[in-house]
Amino acid sequence: MEYIVAMNGGDGPNSYTRNSKLQEKSFNGTKSLLIRCIRDHLDIQKTCKVFRIADLGCSIGPNTFSCVKTIIQEVQLKFDTQFPEFTSLPEFQVFFNDTFSNDFNTLFSALPIDRLYMAAGVPGSFYGQLFPKGSMNFMHSSFSCHWISQVPKEVLIKDSRAWNKGRISYVRSSCEVKQAFAAQFMSDFKAFIGARSEELAPGGLIFISIPCKSNESELCILDSADVLGDAFIDMVKEGLVEEELFDSFNLPVYIPTPSELIKLVSSDEHLNILKVEESYVKVKLSSPEDFMFESSHLRAVMEGIIKRHFGPDILMDDLFHRYCNKLKEFSNQFKNYDKVGIVSVAVEQVIMQDELV
Repeated sequence: MEYIVAMNGGDGPNSYTRNSKLQEKSFNGTKSLLIRCIRDHLDIQKTCKVFRIADLGCSIGPNTFSCVKTIIQEVQLKFDTQFPEFTSLPEFQVFFNDTFSNDFNTLFSALPIDRLYMAAGVPGSFYGQLFPKGSMNFMHSSFSCHWISQVPKEVLIKDSRAWNKGRISYVRSSCEVKQAFAAQFMSDFKAFIGARSEELAPGGLIFISIPCKSNESELCILDSADVLGDAFIDMVKEGLVEEELFDSFNLPVYIPTPSELIKLVSSDEHLNILKVEESYVKVKLSSPEDFMFESSHLRAVMEGIIKRHFGPDILMDDLFHRYCNKLKEFSNQFKNYDKVGIVSVAVEQVIMQDELV
């Protein structure tokens, strides 16, 4: 994952910094649950000198800073309320994590001047261990865990029943293709939650928000992204993209149901689910402005993956112009697509019986 997934860097017109409004809406939609969980469940120790926070899949832009600011404000409030006799708060250390190819230069050049924390970058895949065991007080991840670590191998093999020829996701593909993506997501998320379980300090919390779909008939963010494949097909027919190269391209994304996510978190005996909440972000795909917004958003997210696979000479402006037109062509399919589902899960650590000494 760390070698293929990174949002567009910098702060130009196609950057993630300027095209991450959907993720901003997602965090705003889950903020109230985040605050309630800190107030009701975070166990702050009087002896805490350094409070450590990790934002996993931070990317670049203002969203990660807004999230961290909210967490710190609530922890400060809880500390003041719980220990009013103390005149000094713990120091805050924030770890911004993303893949090695993330634009950390842009991220750190945009750090708020008035921040109340010391910042550090932690490049690497969050599907493995990132921090020392028992070291983190609060770990947060928003709109990140739907990225899987790799495209399932069987969807790329020509004689496999799961070969995903002519498609870039599992949305309009066979059951075998979807099952392959689901299996990869389950393997990855078990690794993710297992690593976090090891890293969480006693009394700490994990808060995860991820795009979801409640049932098979519900549309999700991947349905609109899948239409990009139709733009690619036209470019293949015109000789602008090699067919074999297109057939080997798949988006490394899986959108789970809430029940899938809950089952995976519950499978870790060291963790206990405190809260689960579904929310929705309002979206529209009905006007030229909506199509342009969606195209700009998807380009900021996917351009790096596309260039890595097809090479730097691919006609990116042409591709996403075609994508805009395809969204218009498919607009009837999206006439009821007015929201993006999100599931948020708050988790605490379970102290095992053999650890009680």
